[in-house]
Amino acid sequence: MNLPVSLDNVGAACAHVLLTPDPLSKLMAARAVARNWRLGRLAHRFDTVMPDRPARPEKPELLPPNRMPKRGRIGSERARIAMLHALAHIEFVAIDLAFDLIGRFGAEFPPAFTDEWMRVGADEAMHFALLDRRLRQLGSFYGALPAHDGLWQAADETAHDALARLAIVPMVLEARALDITPATMERFEGAGDATSARMLQRIMTDEIRHVAAGTTWFGHATKRLGVNPANHYQILVKRHFRGSLKPPFNDSARRQAGLTREFYTPLAQ
Repeated sequence: MNLPVSLDNVGAACAHVLLTPDPLSKLMAARAVARNWRLGRLAHRFDTVMPDRPARPEKPELLPPNRMPKRGRIGSERARIAMLHALAHIEFVAIDLAFDLIGRFGAEFPPAFTDEWMRVGADEAMHFALLDRRLRQLGSFYGALPAHDGLWQAADETAHDALARLAIVPMVLEARALDITPATMERFEGAGDATSARMLQRIMTDEIRHVAAGTTWFGHATKRLGVNPANHYQILVKRHFRGSLKPPFNDSARRQAGLTREFYTPLAQ
């Protein structure tokens, strides 16, 4: 996919990803933007206002979290499809979260920040493609089931503050995925679905790098401000995260990502 000639800078290109509703087109746009940045075709400029909300396809139907149907035991194919669909939706929204982070806050950081989050955005697009392909192998597709509309709340809540965005999205939400994915993989394996389990392992390996990116740039920004990173993280999570941090934590994976216990154990409930 080639981007329009007018999309010659990072901000405009990132907004283009968010404003693309069709899943396949968004996936291709994300890959194209990341590739154009890598090839030096995008100016490090951020004069495009990012949209408040990304464009969304007609399907899946978006519901409040408390109206989502229960998935049931993962041993059934129906439940596995529901779980994979939920994960696909998370990755679909994660594409927008990555490119919104760049387009909204990239001007506050050196170009290396854009380098890293472009790679993250391309990863999220690849994860979505893997999950959608697996759904199709199982006779379903992304959009066949409803999805919850709570994921973009983190972006709304942190649209004004790069540090808050880094604290909540990679260092809370993606870190939570590190906690729960191993058990999810075990359930897929127990149901005889080794293919999906291997796919989740691949995704989790990338997610460790994504949490590490958040931790690294959070540390960069707090050092510049002269504040203690762990203490400031706790302040921001208490202020901007609507849920709670619940153990058990995957301390090993979090540690690989540079997110040590001093950050999150004081917040555990």
